[in-house]
Amino acid sequence: MSDKMAMDVLHSTQVVIEQALQRLGYQQDMIELLKEPIRVLTVRIPVRMDDGATRIFTGYRSQHNDAVGPTKGGVRFHPMVSENEVKALSIWMSLKCGIADLPYGGGKGGVICDPRTMSFRELERLSRGYVRAVSQIVGPNKDIPAPDVMTNSQIMAWMMDEYSRIREFDSPGFITGKPIVLGGSKGRETATARGVVIMIEEALRLRGIPVKGARIAIQGFGNAGSYLAKFMHEAGSCVVGISDVHGALYNKDGLDIEYLLDRRDSFGNVTNLFKQTMTNEELLELDCDVLVPAAIENQITGENASRIQASIIVEAANGPTTLEATRMLSDKGVLLIPDVLASAGGVIVSYFEWVQNNQGYYWSEQEVDDKLRLMMIRGFEHVYDIHRTRGVDMRLAAYMAGIRKLAEAVRFRGWV
Repeated sequence: MSDKMAMDVLHSTQVVIEQALQRLGYQQDMIELLKEPIRVLTVRIPVRMDDGATRIFTGYRSQHNDAVGPTKGGVRFHPMVSENEVKALSIWMSLKCGIADLPYGGGKGGVICDPRTMSFRELERLSRGYVRAVSQIVGPNKDIPAPDVMTNSQIMAWMMDEYSRIREFDSPGFITGKPIVLGGSKGRETATARGVVIMIEEALRLRGIPVKGARIAIQGFGNAGSYLAKFMHEAGSCVVGISDVHGALYNKDGLDIEYLLDRRDSFGNVTNLFKQTMTNEELLELDCDVLVPAAIENQITGENASRIQASIIVEAANGPTTLEATRMLSDKGVLLIPDVLASAGGVIVSYFEWVQNNQGYYWSEQEVDDKLRLMMIRGFEHVYDIHRTRGVDMRLAAYMAGIRKLAEAVRFRGWV
């Protein structure tokens, strides 16, 4: 996202953090501590390119708060990475970990680059260079990275190998999202989408709508969006719309998801193969039961919220709905499952991977899925209970659920 958008997102996050802590009865000193990361590191990474030239890349690592335990969060490679973005994302990670009751604070990292223009070996040198640059503040008991936008299990493998070389012992617990053969967890690749599916099922149950035949529109066809479309199609739901950066596809009787999955490229693009498309904005306003924003930030705003027809919105992306739109949707009775709850599946299964690495004992995919379902439903019930009993919208309820554990850890440590 642009730096201005990142500043707006960070400010919006801080506003809701303050509201949540005030509702929970904490004083201003707690608010001042928790509305900003406890540390943010900026690094410069020299990388020898294939043509012999050296390029200098800028990277970041933000650690929101480590009162509960080590911080945890992904590393993204993207041209629009900024300090404000990783700060906001690290706060969201704290909230996800708090909702799921994980022994982590939130972290997030990123490097300003475009992986699509870099060779395989250039990406390896950059990945290893990032680990060398941040090695003093990360580790299996300090801060545990993971994949994020435009990073994957191969990049995690290079990072783990570099950290193990620096520390001179094998450190699989340093990073999650690794290949299975290097200590990765079964079910990690699909974890975010699985978690979103569980939240859709819970929301449909509350609204009395059967999963089979429920009409779903999904904005975004990347890792989370494509797996989500696959899982909902297999469950018997009617996926009426999907989109990518080029546009959106719609069929009121349901799209051929298997065909679209087979045709999509490695970046999740498929609509460019079709002549009859609609815009991403039009997809958001489709008549459907469940709308899933699974793309980028600030897609549902005060300008288009009144035209949203879905009765349920489940945020698979980070920050797709503005605070103004959240208020408008809540006022008209839309059940909104916020990002810090809906997309928590990734960090939950990353936690499972870390536990398996520490134990040296690995679980079946069925065990992972069963444990994920249990934790996602428990988180949903907690947030929904706060929403119902405190009379607050689901976003504020999720922030209240997510920040409480961190605030209590800070209080018991005597930091404020």
